[in-house]
Amino acid sequence: MLILPNWAEITLRVAAIAAVALVAYIAIAAAARVGGRHLLERRARLRSGENVPPAELERRISTLQGLAVRTAAIAIGVIATLTVLDLFQINIGPAVAGLGVVGIAVGLGAQTLIKDWLAGIFVVIENQYSEGDVVRIAGVEGVVEEFSLRRTVLRDLDDTMHSVPNGAIMVASNTTRLWSPLELEIPLDRDADLDAASAIVNRIGEELQADPDWRPRILAAPRVAHAWRGESGASLHVSGQVRSVDLQAVRAELRERVAHALAAGAPAPER
Repeated sequence: MLILPNWAEITLRVAAIAAVALVAYIAIAAAARVGGRHLLERRARLRSGENVPPAELERRISTLQGLAVRTAAIAIGVIATLTVLDLFQINIGPAVAGLGVVGIAVGLGAQTLIKDWLAGIFVVIENQYSEGDVVRIAGVEGVVEEFSLRRTVLRDLDDTMHSVPNGAIMVASNTTRLWSPLELEIPLDRDADLDAASAIVNRIGEELQADPDWRPRILAAPRVAHAWRGESGASLHVSGQVRSVDLQAVRAELRERVAHALAAGAPAPER
């Protein structure tokens, strides 16, 4: 005997699933749009002090908000899945109990992963660093390109990407908490006049700090800290202090101005 499908019941279940999916989507979208931004912003201010530059605060809020949204999306997805199973009259009790058993098994077999997650949670709670900061962790120093509860991805000065498990971080040194040291190495010919070159670089550093467009970004004018000459060539090491969010921009501008100034008035060889 041919049993015809109950189209009314199928339609109702499809509509219910669609409704659950729509509610889950709206909830995730709301979390992404709102994401407790006000509370996150207030927490970031309390952790960093009230005089946090807007760009610095925005980076920290973005890091916290991203983690909050991902966590909310996972929770909403699990709840939506269990709701759909219940609509099909599937007993979710054993599924929930099974999740508990699986959780215990995974916990015993993935202690390192749990350690990474716990360490990542403390990084967020204590606001140790966020995306865009320059940090030194697990023997690696660089800019934080990506942060999750499991790992921190750094890009060093050689443009190499490093993925560091959060559980491996024993000490986190943040070198860009509101301000950052500016370090720049300027190569020269082996026989170049180091005193003349240093005078040019120091002048460029003072001019850059005096420039109205750059003055708010520079806390201490870049100056030559020391000069070096060897068999293969010579160089000047320049140091200064800038706002952390403007480090890359100031470094690029200083490098360009110094290159033009040295090319225009190249120091004569020492006699």
